[in-house]
Amino acid sequence: MPAAGSGRRFGGGRPKQYMPLGGSSVIERALSPFLADDRCRGVAVALDARDTVFDTLPVSRHPRVTRVTGGARRCDSVRLALASLPVGDADWVLVHDAARPCVTRADVDRLLAELAHDEAGGLLATPLADTLKRADAEGRVADTPARTGLWRALTPQMFRAGVLKAALAAAEAAGREPTDEAQAVEWLGGRPRLVAGHPGNIKITTAADLSAAAALIDGGARMNLRIGSGFDVHAFGPGDHVMLGGVRIPSDRGVLAHSDGDVLLHALTDALLGAAGLGDIGQHFPDSDPRWKGADSTRFVRHAMELLAAHGWSVVNADLTLLSEAPRIAAHRDAIRASVAAALGVEAAAVNLKATTTEKLGFLGRREGLAAQAVVLLRST
Repeated sequence: MPAAGSGRRFGGGRPKQYMPLGGSSVIERALSPFLADDRCRGVAVALDARDTVFDTLPVSRHPRVTRVTGGARRCDSVRLALASLPVGDADWVLVHDAARPCVTRADVDRLLAELAHDEAGGLLATPLADTLKRADAEGRVADTPARTGLWRALTPQMFRAGVLKAALAAAEAAGREPTDEAQAVEWLGGRPRLVAGHPGNIKITTAADLSAAAALIDGGARMNLRIGSGFDVHAFGPGDHVMLGGVRIPSDRGVLAHSDGDVLLHALTDALLGAAGLGDIGQHFPDSDPRWKGADSTRFVRHAMELLAAHGWSVVNADLTLLSEAPRIAAHRDAIRASVAAALGVEAAAVNLKATTTEKLGFLGRREGLAAQAVVLLRST
């Protein structure tokens, strides 16, 4: 990540990559989708040798972040950062602008997927939508170039490490300064692929750009939502209680289960994992594993919450439904809501609990077992 520039066009006494944005800074936002991705083995951030701000940021202490002294030009910084990474020539490297804080995980995923088997590499870009005008020396329109086939280059740009090293070295030897990595690869004879990216992946150059980025991030935070649902069922068996939402409920029978058989928390765990696209409870806690014999199901919810946090999600609310003829839960409703809320890290008001029967129909109506359904709403953090 080249970040050694002074940002003269932005103005002010603070480099643009350190301007506050959405509760953090521009550079922290730019780094976020990569550090949240387990496929990223490391990030080299190329900084001015006199930079005293980066080391004050929490992200500077991330185990996968390395500080590198950059150069006078972007291409110099990229070359120096690339040299610091423990990569082989066949490894993929991505170059991303520190001043592009609005890149999305979806765009990064698309770039990686489309270029996985493309030896030339490529870059995120968007087709030009506006009419272009070429100005003359007097600031008047000289002509209107055709925009057909023209794209706006974005980052990240993705190339094999060996190809990018060779392209930058060749440009340096020829005394040429590429404006981006793709141009250096083009000069080497490569034909990078254009991968359609979101037009909101803007580069902060002026104060107006920063305001636009803030609006994009604020709007995205409100709209980047996920819904998940979960369902679980257990048959009744010998015992004197059942666990519901982490609360021990007296009962004339227990449940047959590998863990503690908490149907509410099992359904909730599946809903959390499903909303984030992280599989299901059986993948993470197989009933064939003796470690989970009689386990407190609150551990399952907490594990799911740790995974959500690592992938940039938090819980907005949860709606739980118990389906059973017995036990009755009215006297325990508040305790269950409080227990679930504590496991989710939300207020009790964000957890709703309902109970219903099947009007004596089916195995639930015959009091052979109990079931639960959960629906959760997540938002991107």
